[in-house]
Amino acid sequence: MNRFRTGSTAIATHPLRIFSGSANRPLAEEVARHLRIKLGRATTTRLPDSEIHVMIDEVVRGQDVFIIQSCSEPVNEHLMELLLYVDAFRRASAHSITVVTPYFPYARQDRMARGREAVSAKVVATMLESLGADRVIYVDIHNPAIQGFFNIPVDPLSAVPILAEQFRDEKFRNAAIVAADVGRAKLAGKYAEALNLPLVIMHKRREGVEEAQTTHVVGDIEGKIPIIIDDIIASGTVLTQVDALLEAGAQPEVYLAVTHPVLLPSALERLEHPAIKEVVVTNTIHLRPEKCHPKVRVVSVASLLAEVIKRVHAGESVSPLLRLT
Repeated sequence: MNRFRTGSTAIATHPLRIFSGSANRPLAEEVARHLRIKLGRATTTRLPDSEIHVMIDEVVRGQDVFIIQSCSEPVNEHLMELLLYVDAFRRASAHSITVVTPYFPYARQDRMARGREAVSAKVVATMLESLGADRVIYVDIHNPAIQGFFNIPVDPLSAVPILAEQFRDEKFRNAAIVAADVGRAKLAGKYAEALNLPLVIMHKRREGVEEAQTTHVVGDIEGKIPIIIDDIIASGTVLTQVDALLEAGAQPEVYLAVTHPVLLPSALERLEHPAIKEVVVTNTIHLRPEKCHPKVRVVSVASLLAEVIKRVHAGESVSPLLRLT
C-alpha cells in the first residue's frame, strides 16, 4: 500500500492503478512510465456482431483507478468502451474511478444552435457520472463551459505550455499568434502571453460543416510569420484561411499549434498548401499510419497527465496544472 507523509504522521492511501482502453494505449503506457508503475491488465474484445466486451484482468478492489481513453475515431466505439470500463471498475469495487479522456467526445455539440437539437456533450457527462465516475480529466476542451455539465470534480488541463514551448526558437521572434476565429481568441491569447508575441484574430463565416470563409483579419500580420492556434484540427477549415493571411501581408511560412489532431482526409489534403510549413499537435489522439503526414509533428502530454494523476491520488492541489481562465 502506498504511503504519503504529512509531518511525522504516515497516511495510508488506496493503491494507484492506471488502465487503458484501446483508443490510445501508447499514451497510457507513457503515463505509466512517468509514474513508474505498470499499466493495469484489461482486455477489450470486439464481438462478431460489433458489440464490445471488456474485462478487467486483475483485482482492483479498494484501489484508486485511472482509466485513460481518448474518444477519437471511431468515437462511438471508444466512448462505449469507456462507459463499459467505468461500469466494470465500479462493479469490481474500485475505491475511486477517474476518467482521463484527453480528447473529450462530442465537445463541439455543447449547446442548442437551433431548436430540437441534442446537447450531446451534456449527454456524455450524464452517462459518465451516472455509471459511477468520481472524477474527469480532459485537455483543451472546445468549450470550457462543459465543466459545468458535471456534478463531480473535473480537471480541465491545457496543452498550451507544452505547445508554446515548441515556438521559442529565435526564428519566431518575428512571428504573430493568430486565433483561427473569435471563439479561439482567448486560447490564442495565452500563447501570445507565453511567447510575448502580438495577437491577430481572423473573423470567418461558416458556409457548411467543412467550409468557412475568412471575412477579415484583425491585427498586424504584415511581414510576420503566422502561428495559427486552434484546439482541434478535423476537416481542416482552418487551413483554408492561410490565403487570407498571405493576402494581408504575412510571410509565406505558416505554422499551426493544435491540441487534438483529428485530421480527416480533407485536412490532410489541405496540408499540401505550399505556405504551410509545420503543424504541431499533441498525442491526445493516437495517429494511425494513414493519418501521419510529413508536416505534422507530435509532442507528448504524458508528463502533464502523469503529474495531475499523481497530485489527485496524493490529495494535492492541481490548480497550477489547470487550464488558465
